[in-house]
Amino acid sequence: MAEKVKNAEYDVCVAGGLGHVGLPLGLALADAGRRTVLFDINEEAGERVKSGEMPFMEKGAEEILRRTIGKNLFVSYSPEAVSRSSYMAVIIGTPVDRHLNPTFRSFKKFFEELIDYIPDGQHVILRSTVYPGATKKIYDFLISRGKKINISFCPERIAEGKAIEELKSLPQIVSAFTDEAYEEAREFFSPLTSEIIRLEPMEAELAKLITNAWRYITFAASNQFYQIAIEEGIDFYKIYDAITYKYPRLKGFPKAGFAAGPCLFKDTMQISAFANNSFFLGHSAMLINEGTPNFIVSKLKRERDLKNMTAGILGMAFKAESDDRRESLSYKLKKLLETETKAVYCSDPYVKDESLVSEEELIEKSDIIILGAPHKRYKDLEIGDDKITVDIWNFWGKGGLF
Repeated sequence: MAEKVKNAEYDVCVAGGLGHVGLPLGLALADAGRRTVLFDINEEAGERVKSGEMPFMEKGAEEILRRTIGKNLFVSYSPEAVSRSSYMAVIIGTPVDRHLNPTFRSFKKFFEELIDYIPDGQHVILRSTVYPGATKKIYDFLISRGKKINISFCPERIAEGKAIEELKSLPQIVSAFTDEAYEEAREFFSPLTSEIIRLEPMEAELAKLITNAWRYITFAASNQFYQIAIEEGIDFYKIYDAITYKYPRLKGFPKAGFAAGPCLFKDTMQISAFANNSFFLGHSAMLINEGTPNFIVSKLKRERDLKNMTAGILGMAFKAESDDRRESLSYKLKKLLETETKAVYCSDPYVKDESLVSEEELIEKSDIIILGAPHKRYKDLEIGDDKITVDIWNFWGKGGLF
């Protein structure tokens, strides 16, 4: 890769490089031979990375980290790293307010703070999920400040825990305002994938939002069907197995479960804002998915004397085989149960939370056991027949019935 920035020390600076999206990208690029610096303010995570330890769960990542750190991969807490890089990949939290309405303020603040460190000739690659039109606003802002740079929006579409694999297996969407910027962005991703799909910036921005909203809606459909069946005492998963067996038109029909995490709900609401709050399908999906913990507690309350019972939640991460608790519906379920039961016990082998108890203690002390995240290690747990189990995922193969 020809350096456009004079005296560039690094090929790539990943801004926000110690998070769930930035770190895997940095690892993949460094492993492919790109000299990469991870710029972040999280010094605790940075020191762990410097020592060769991943700060979160990511399959295959730690092996790459240990062979690249200090060679092609570096960590910096100083914005000076930006000025010494040919490319800057920007991966910061999606700019939304506390009501999940899109806001440009945080993105603008990010670039205002770095403006003096962005050198002429640098290519800025936006990876954060943004509201349609945000890339153009950022481009106009930087150009208005006299910056001679190229900019592109290249959304990530990886799943947490599978990022290393998917960075190389998934086609990469690339969007830019000029052919030159497109070619530079294509070259940036060339060590990872040869499959590049070109879109216009606003098309790419909306494409990422649609990707997440679609998943959120499909989960909502399954959760709605599950609730309809359970209310009538019908085994939803007996139906599920029958209709999905060798029937290709239902190949993408997911099982019921908690649809949570830091992206799906948020991005569905961003499309709603973009559509002037007329995205009724998205709003319905939100009501169903966010209401699933309420459904569980309401049904238990109708059928059991909850005020004299204890409850336990197995799995507090937002999904299986993850240590990420962000926007986990298990915590919403916990709050609901705390108002209805004598006591609530929670357990997760991966989540860092001092209030959690062991699996054994939870099973012993709980009258009702609810599966929040179906971690593989829960498969062989010994849970007595005297316990009431709620398994919306059908993880234990009992039909998801209460």
